[in-house]
Amino acid sequence: MRVVFMGTPSFAVPSLRKLAAVHDVALVLTRPDAVRSRGKKLEPSPVKEAALDLGLEVLEANRMTPEVLDALRAAHADVFCVAAYGCILPDEVLTMAPLGCVNVHASLLPRWRGAAPIQRSILEGDARTGVSIMRIGHGVDTGAYCAQASCGVGGKTADELTAELAELGGDLLVEALPSLMDGTAIWTEQDESLVTHAAKVSKADMRLDPADAALASERKVLASSDAAPARCALSGKPARVMRAVRAAPGAPTVAQGELRIEGGRVFLGCGDGVLEVLSIKPDGKRKMDAAAWAAGQRASRGTWERL
Repeated sequence: MRVVFMGTPSFAVPSLRKLAAVHDVALVLTRPDAVRSRGKKLEPSPVKEAALDLGLEVLEANRMTPEVLDALRAAHADVFCVAAYGCILPDEVLTMAPLGCVNVHASLLPRWRGAAPIQRSILEGDARTGVSIMRIGHGVDTGAYCAQASCGVGGKTADELTAELAELGGDLLVEALPSLMDGTAIWTEQDESLVTHAAKVSKADMRLDPADAALASERKVLASSDAAPARCALSGKPARVMRAVRAAPGAPTVAQGELRIEGGRVFLGCGDGVLEVLSIKPDGKRKMDAAAWAAGQRASRGTWERL
């Protein structure tokens, strides 16, 4: 099968690699080089790097210009495959390939339509999430789906869950394409009564607050990322909490807003329980485990608060 692939972040890379292993990827469309880390250098997207490594033709675009449309037509693809490309596709693109345009979406639709399905599944405490192979339509993730696969959520960070879903999505995409070609794909329309929306996660969403439940704070830490880290002030100094869990039975009793260090362990009093911090990155310093951070503190008790 002849394929045009559209994608940008690391989530899309397994889909591209798995497609290239069994199909003819005629063209890869990705967003242009950008400043993607703390440095000021322009960096290629993960998809561009993977495509060049595979020896595939790459076109960079953040909108569908006449030149891009010409390149898509010239590819003579049977199907367009999309995974987190980051650009709205006009009707002309959706209908250009004979088999249409399918997307790898990181949720079990109709749950978590939108920009941040992985983080929202963690924040809401979903037991399972997954990937859907869906048709791209006019609304945001509103199209019918022809395949789904799931995995557990509990205890996984956003990065860990993203990596797992990326592999799952790539496998599912490759499995689904033959059914599109021979017309045996069964499309399921989404039940609008079950729709939930995964709004983009902001930095404010991820701020840790002593008034929150310990479980809610644990989920924020799991769902956090470099773009939206789980942060708070510990003994008056800002820091990112990298790993944390609800304290196990037998842990010290800690009042809401209190910070306690005991035996090299760091405990934060929450609205309805205690959060144990396992690793921390104070502003301007390296990431360290809680024991190392605790060793540098003068007092065994203090306060913590929302930034």
